[in-house]
Amino acid sequence: MKPYIEKIWVRRLLSLLVLTVLWEALAQFGTIDPFYAPAPSQILRVVISLFTEGTILSHLEATFTAALAGLVIGLVLGVFFGFAAALIPFVADVLEPVMMLLNAIPRVILAPLFVIWLGIELPSKIALAVVLVAVLMFFAVYSGIKDVHQLLVDRVRTLGGGRMILLREVYIPSVTAWVLGSLKVAVGFAFTGAVVGEFVAATRGLGYLLQFAQSTYNAALTMGLIFLIMVFVLILFVAAEAIEHWLLRWRPRGAEHKSP
Repeated sequence: MKPYIEKIWVRRLLSLLVLTVLWEALAQFGTIDPFYAPAPSQILRVVISLFTEGTILSHLEATFTAALAGLVIGLVLGVFFGFAAALIPFVADVLEPVMMLLNAIPRVILAPLFVIWLGIELPSKIALAVVLVAVLMFFAVYSGIKDVHQLLVDRVRTLGGGRMILLREVYIPSVTAWVLGSLKVAVGFAFTGAVVGEFVAATRGLGYLLQFAQSTYNAALTMGLIFLIMVFVLILFVAAEAIEHWLLRWRPRGAEHKSP
């Protein structure tokens, strides 16, 4: 399995390298207008200058703080309310319509409202990231519990297992795969909430820098910031995938791919 995965990554990296070289060559020969699509070397110089001048550090801190806080809080709330809705019919009657409504609309449109309520600093960005992650995790947990075969639940109850036994021995193991399968998506959602919130109104953050780059028509800075966001999200994505494999190492090989 590992050699196969390594070959996939090698092919992906080679494809990316070929695309970058082709892009650089087209830019150097003037085929591509640098105003719209600067050469990769120019974008790299902009990114390096952001770090050497130290201007990027406070913005990274703001975005990471909002994204990671939103991710953690959203995970806790989503899992808690997912369990509550799945196990308590009254809670499901109240929460399910609200969550379905939030899931049906593009939740990033709530960003201006959070800015009005919470101001332009970190709380409004954290709130948007929390909503994005919590709705995702709610449905992961809720669907995971509902997916448990009723026959298994009935057998546990027949053997004298109460609600706590069901929770510990049946529901939590069943939901774990659903939660971990959604964790990688939740990482992207958390950064989306933080960056979009900063793009709407902020005093610092990668979204704030993106808004500045857009207003000054600075394509090199815009692409450099997008590249940075992609790299950081990819790092967290790989970390989430490693956690998933470690926690689900007891499962048969290939079974993890059956989770949503």
